[in-house]
Amino acid sequence: MVIKFLAACMLAIPFIAGCSESEQQTTGMAQENSVDEPQNQRYEVLAENLEAPWSIEKLGNTFYLTERAGSIVKVESGKMVRQSVKFEKEISTASEAGLLGFVLAPDFLESQRAYAYYTYEDNSGQFNRIITLRLEDNVWREESLLLDKIPSGTYHHGGRLKIGPDGKLYATAGDASEAGIAQDLQSLGGKILRMNLDGSIPDSNPFPNSYIYSYGHRNPQGMTWLPDGTLYASEHGNNANDEVNKVEAGQNYGWPIIKGYEEQEGMVSPQFTSGDEATWAPSGMDFSNGKLYVAALRGSAVLEFDLETGGYREVITGLGRIRDVLIEDDSLYFISNNTDGRGAPQENDDKLYRISLSDLKESVLGQ
Repeated sequence: MVIKFLAACMLAIPFIAGCSESEQQTTGMAQENSVDEPQNQRYEVLAENLEAPWSIEKLGNTFYLTERAGSIVKVESGKMVRQSVKFEKEISTASEAGLLGFVLAPDFLESQRAYAYYTYEDNSGQFNRIITLRLEDNVWREESLLLDKIPSGTYHHGGRLKIGPDGKLYATAGDASEAGIAQDLQSLGGKILRMNLDGSIPDSNPFPNSYIYSYGHRNPQGMTWLPDGTLYASEHGNNANDEVNKVEAGQNYGWPIIKGYEEQEGMVSPQFTSGDEATWAPSGMDFSNGKLYVAALRGSAVLEFDLETGGYREVITGLGRIRDVLIEDDSLYFISNNTDGRGAPQENDDKLYRISLSDLKESVLGQ
């Protein structure tokens, strides 16, 4: 059953930013800020002057942030280092394209390996690929190709990578601006893909000899799992009708046949939708204590969806476009994305922020 919401019902909690300058390497970057309003919420700026960052990965006290132009920013102990990446293909500068998803291998401390999703161009066209990277002497180098020729059009590249609780690598793939391929089980576009960490197809995938885990997606850009293994994904709608879906193996999520509130037999309608009149442009997401936290680009917020009450609210606003979120213990980390060509950059944007989940107000407005 679709849960319907109106954007006008949401509670906006403003934030005020203040930061210091940084270069490729900066010391003393962490800065605490407070809001002199009743909410009195506090956040820290952990890094700034990022260039269209796309994903957050964290190991211990070290962050790795991808930048669409093709760099990985390491943030550790108040220092920021922009690490170069050597790709086998020429990275694409098309809109929404570039170095997107990134996740460290489970044995990263020993192997220095990570997984990445990027858009490239060559004589055969423009595509996305999933690769492994290895870190050597502060430089990441493309090591092996796991999956190639994921469709990439004018827009809608997907790009999120996550390792699920089952130890498999999941990737979101957009419809490459060709809506029909989302329903085509012979195409990798408009899908959530699943593979073993060596790039092979798991025997447990729902379609024989196929990377496809679910289909009928327009431009999914976020994934997270509940403790019981339930997968949720966020998805950009067509102007409006953005979605948060509960994703199950082999299911059809309807694009472009149904959208938003619509229902049809054999297709899954979203758990949450922005509806016909509002847009979130949801991207990265995470889960904590019964709630989904979703980065919103056009919504310029971090959204909190309560799975028990069916309500949702804006918990962070005033910082512009938000691309990704990550939760660890009581900390919510998020990155702004105002330098991607569609935002209005604030001073020293873009930035990596941290706020305590316990500092967020408890009230929820929704249905």
